Amino acid sequence: MNATNGSSSTLSQRVQSLRLPDKANDPRAFPIVPWATAFVLAIVCVGLSFAAFRPRPAGEPVPAAAAGSRTDGAVDIATGTMPVVAPGGIALESKGYIIPVHQIQVGPKVAAMIMELFIEEGQHVKEGDILAKLETIEYQSDYDRVAAQSRAAKHRYEELTKYRDLETRQAKADLDDALAQRDAALREYRRNVDLLSTRAISPKDLEQAESQYKSLEARVVRSQIGLEMWIQGPRDERIASALAEYDQYVADREKAKWRLDNTTVRAPVSGTILTKKAEKGNMVNPSAFSNGVAASLCDMADLSDMEVDLAVAERDIGKVFKGQKCKVIAEAFPKREYVGEVSRIMPQGDRAKGAVPVRVKIAIPREEEGEFLRPDMGSIVTFYAREERK
Repeated sequence: MNATNGSSSTLSQRVQSLRLPDKANDPRAFPIVPWATAFVLAIVCVGLSFAAFRPRPAGEPVPAAAAGSRTDGAVDIATGTMPVVAPGGIALESKGYIIPVHQIQVGPKVAAMIMELFIEEGQHVKEGDILAKLETIEYQSDYDRVAAQSRAAKHRYEELTKYRDLETRQAKADLDDALAQRDAALREYRRNVDLLSTRAISPKDLEQAESQYKSLEARVVRSQIGLEMWIQGPRDERIASALAEYDQYVADREKAKWRLDNTTVRAPVSGTILTKKAEKGNMVNPSAFSNGVAASLCDMADLSDMEVDLAVAERDIGKVFKGQKCKVIAEAFPKREYVGEVSRIMPQGDRAKGAVPVRVKIAIPREEEGEFLRPDMGSIVTFYAREERK
């Protein structure tokens, strides 16, 4: 029995001696290899991250993987291809906001009530399209009244010029008639003078013949003066006055026609309606500033002609130059890239921001007008450094 127990204890001790030590319960044990491996991997990851996201210095060559990317217009990089970097490298990155190059406030040129309105936000219109129609009663009556006045002035002018030759011929005929009657009266008077010496007529008859002759002589003088007045008198001044009056009414008629035509409001350019500021039934007045009266109908712009408005810090403005190539990415569409170019560097800085306003023109395909890029959207602009020439 004892011998059996002894042999069993010996066997048990041998089995225990063959087991691996329990390091979890041994406070002196420490997993050196796993911790060392993790530490090395962490160092490698930090190094790779720094290499991937560090700014590329000017003049550093572009990776070959980027050579297949597009830069003309919008580029979809959902496939994971790297964007193209200009040979000069990245000079600066800045955030700005997209704005139209030309934003137009469309309003009527006359004051009236809106009778019909044909616009909505986001609607694309062409130059010359009708946007609204205004009330025309007042302007139509003004035009009709001035048109009638101009016709009357035209008739008065024609009255003074159209029959002038005939009236001149009539004055000449009257003068010729007066001369003929005067000559006849003169001959009669001379005969009576001869007959008086023979006492064939009485002195009374001679006096009557003399009086008739003198009367006809005065008529000749009056006819001559009348003819001269027709030819050289104030007739020319009356004609000039009538012509000036007619021209005045013609100018008033053109002004009334302009007002009447402007009761139809048309699009001044092709573009997209951004905001609508009036409704049917509203009063519109281009010079109005009070509540209830609109000064304009809408704002519109060409959404294929847009730029980015940026405020570049003064310390970085030396990295920006006119004509500089850029890459524009809207924050709403981070997978779409657009080619840009610095179009303007404003001549005056912003004291409050310590920055200089810069405009970057965006190359937007006509078919994408208003589809992705919209005014006041945020965007990131990457400015490429100037390529160094060797």
